[in-house]
Amino acid sequence: MNHNLFNSLRELPIAQGSSAKYYSLPALENSGIGKISRLPISIRIILESVLRNYDNKKINEAHIRQLASWKPNAIRIDEIPFVVSRIVLQDFTGVPLLVDLAAMRSAAVKLGKNPKLIEPLVPVDLVVDHSIQVDYYGTKDALTHNMEIEFSRNNERYQFIKWGMQAFDTFKVIPPGIGIVHQVNLEYLARGVHQKDGLIFPDTLVGTDSHTTMINGIGVVGWGVGGIEAEAGMLGQPVYFLTPDVVGVNLTGQLREGVTATDLVLTITEMLRSANVVGKFVEFFGEGTASLTLPDRATIANMAPEYGATMGFFPVDDITIEYFRSTGRSPEEIALFQSYFQTQEMYGIPQKGDIDYTQELVLDLSSVTPSLAGPKRPQDRIDLTAIKSKFTELFNKPVKESGYGKQNDDINQRYLTRNTRTQNPDVCTHIGSGNLDENRLAPPGSHNAPEVNSNQSTQKTIPAERRMTSRNITEMTSNRPTPHLAEASATELNSSSANLGHGDVLIAAITSCTNTSNPSVLIAAGLLAKKAVEKGLSVKPHIKTSLAPGSRVVTEYLTVAGLLPYLEQLGFNLVGYGCTTCIGNAGPLADPIEEAIVKNDLVCAAVLSGNRNFEARIHSNIRANFLASPPLVVAYAIAGTVLKDLTTEPLGIGKNNQPVWLKDIWPNSAEIHAQMKFAANADTFRKLYSNLTKDHPLWNNVTSVTGKTYNWPQSTYIAEPPFFQNFSLQPTISSNATGIKNAYVLGIFGDSVTTDHISPAGSIKDTSPAGHYLLDNNVTKADFNSYGARRGNHEVMMRGTFANVRIKNLMIPGSEGGITLYQGTAGTVPEQMSIYDAAMKYQSQGIPTIVFGGKEYGTGSSRDWAAKGTQLLGVKAVVAISFERIHRSNLIGMGVLPLQFKDNDSVDSLGIKGDEQFEISGLDNVQPQKDVTLVIRRKDGNSQSIQLLCRIDTAIEVDYYRHGGILPYVLRELMI
Repeated sequence: MNHNLFNSLRELPIAQGSSAKYYSLPALENSGIGKISRLPISIRIILESVLRNYDNKKINEAHIRQLASWKPNAIRIDEIPFVVSRIVLQDFTGVPLLVDLAAMRSAAVKLGKNPKLIEPLVPVDLVVDHSIQVDYYGTKDALTHNMEIEFSRNNERYQFIKWGMQAFDTFKVIPPGIGIVHQVNLEYLARGVHQKDGLIFPDTLVGTDSHTTMINGIGVVGWGVGGIEAEAGMLGQPVYFLTPDVVGVNLTGQLREGVTATDLVLTITEMLRSANVVGKFVEFFGEGTASLTLPDRATIANMAPEYGATMGFFPVDDITIEYFRSTGRSPEEIALFQSYFQTQEMYGIPQKGDIDYTQELVLDLSSVTPSLAGPKRPQDRIDLTAIKSKFTELFNKPVKESGYGKQNDDINQRYLTRNTRTQNPDVCTHIGSGNLDENRLAPPGSHNAPEVNSNQSTQKTIPAERRMTSRNITEMTSNRPTPHLAEASATELNSSSANLGHGDVLIAAITSCTNTSNPSVLIAAGLLAKKAVEKGLSVKPHIKTSLAPGSRVVTEYLTVAGLLPYLEQLGFNLVGYGCTTCIGNAGPLADPIEEAIVKNDLVCAAVLSGNRNFEARIHSNIRANFLASPPLVVAYAIAGTVLKDLTTEPLGIGKNNQPVWLKDIWPNSAEIHAQMKFAANADTFRKLYSNLTKDHPLWNNVTSVTGKTYNWPQSTYIAEPPFFQNFSLQPTISSNATGIKNAYVLGIFGDSVTTDHISPAGSIKDTSPAGHYLLDNNVTKADFNSYGARRGNHEVMMRGTFANVRIKNLMIPGSEGGITLYQGTAGTVPEQMSIYDAAMKYQSQGIPTIVFGGKEYGTGSSRDWAAKGTQLLGVKAVVAISFERIHRSNLIGMGVLPLQFKDNDSVDSLGIKGDEQFEISGLDNVQPQKDVTLVIRRKDGNSQSIQLLCRIDTAIEVDYYRHGGILPYVLRELMI
């Protein structure tokens, strides 16, 4: 029965003269509980959830009063129990979540309980979008081939997902080939408001992907969490978090001609990272905000993880309502959506002075300039005019200063790859400096014209004319997923060698929900491609070009607008509807190109319209990765290098041997606007989302077992995890209860270690512990697939923890990869080995381990396995200068203690080398944000004690830690 606390339960008229009840925020203010109308809109929406879900158990009256009296500037000690309306998953994080749920059901059966006690209490949607890889590209049938390979690789995973569909009542699946989770969420899953048990309430959610925040663009409160936290949420546990600061961002003015939404979001990311909004809500307001289109708002909201915020929120207004109309929502639900928010006095973009924020920042939209970001972090924005000079600066800058440590003289060296018909695979010819493709721009006798050795004069350089044959590349390197040999079609680089050098663009990808959800930049890319083709420009055939939109709607409107054929002529053929390059599924480059990069230590580039460009994420051998708008992706594909200033140098040579400049083909706003009508056809959205399995034989032909519990067949993809082995209804006393004693260091890492570094999603090396495991289980190297695809198997994932090829363990200066020094028995010489092997040795001896980190430890994706793998390696605590929000929570969720250096302490200041032993005391009575003591025992016999801040932030997190993690805590609650 619905409560009526504070006389807040009211009626709202709905269609056809009927009405439904809702919890009124204005009524709450009239009851004297707080000045609700001055609260940020995002706080009000959460307050409504807290009020509606009041049960005087998990949520009591004090929680409501605390949030209703939110102050802009206050010490944040109150935790909010937030019950969300629904949960969204993507398959890389959703499959291990489903594995955990299946394991919990198995544990329930072993305890003699009903497995149906483990059942999501809110709707759960899993969108399969992370598994498709760009194996084929540049051909009309690339999509078909890539999906066939995807299903071949992932059949066991998809069988398991189908088991989950029939086992859990509220678990729904969007099959592969439909789109990216956040774009599908924006265009289809989000309905504005929900109705349940006679109540109307706003849509809210958490998702197991950090870019869940994209939904903030339509006024929905939601953010990314780890899968373990999402599991707790779907099983009835509130999502707990500290009352946040809310930073208001006042957007003024308007964007200048030629500036895109991508340029805007990269500018906002840079600005807000500098303002340190980590762990805070960001809410946009002001006239400039009100003028933004809904897709522009969604683009900005999407990159909240990159600027560090929990959310990047835009309130509901007329533009939101119009977006719902144009995307095919029903008139009835749109009317209810609008009426609800108007009645709650949360409708419209606030203006300056309307809301009390913790801090207000201002951005004049007219100050935004064309930009890219990179080459290693999304917050490192670079003006388009400075890309060439920035790359040149970084080229010879020391590695420890985020440079590449190369010699100035090397930057113009060029190399011919071997011809694929060449018998000697070691052939890779040095051809001197300069750029062969620029010869036509240089006057006769110019010193920039390179000379090719006479004995290599028969080798041809890539002609300017684009040749579309054999652009599909299926040779696999770096142990990336490989199609069956019968499916493979060898690439021969058109029977020619490629001419490569530093700064060359080798991957150009229109990818990621961040930008493919935005018709303005997709249409701009199409218009730029049209003009480029008409002027005779082309893309070199060895550059891996791809179009991977987040929704089938994109290809529909590009086709109707007549723009898709021009993108295809430049190689931007449709390769899949999924995350692809943005999450590291760029696929391989041609074998000779990979060889040339490695043998000559080339610093080559990728340009993509994504949101992440961390080291080794896009491709293990491409070291400079730039985020850019879709039209700039096409432009850089044509230019072929980042060592060209696109504002002062021509893109290339067109018809009649004439130079063509970027300004010649850049579309203006009027041209883009004229095509936008094709992207706002509600009938298109209704048609494409009406039946998601129609004409989808690949998915429909996937078979699976049935039943409420899973039978755990032998598989290297899906395995019953050890988290509930020997599970009992009463928590066992943790060995950490009295402290962590005689611990060794497993790894010491620097700043900005990402979850990609800790738990990579990409390729599996055959020489790695995970590779050895797969080979020992009769999996051929060609069938390794990726870490991301094998997250349902803990044996693979624990072996892959800290296995990123670019991670640097400072215990071994100058090293890269997942290695460490095993200290062994006292008095013996430390032994270098893989982190996994060392961890297993320590565990066999009963020796605990700890990990040290720098600033922003665990930044990046909301990746469970970065915490799960850490726990399975036997790590008891992670000590860092600071933590990223989701990873800190995930560590606690797995029973690993996050500890933070105080004052100016750090690994460097304390002189920690990794050969010490450590004790952590003060754990017998863990309290939120209290100090614990770290004792450092050095080899020379000296010791030192320092205080660390325990980053268990809330009382509920103390309970999670004492139970050994959030999942044991929730399972015990359900079973007792």
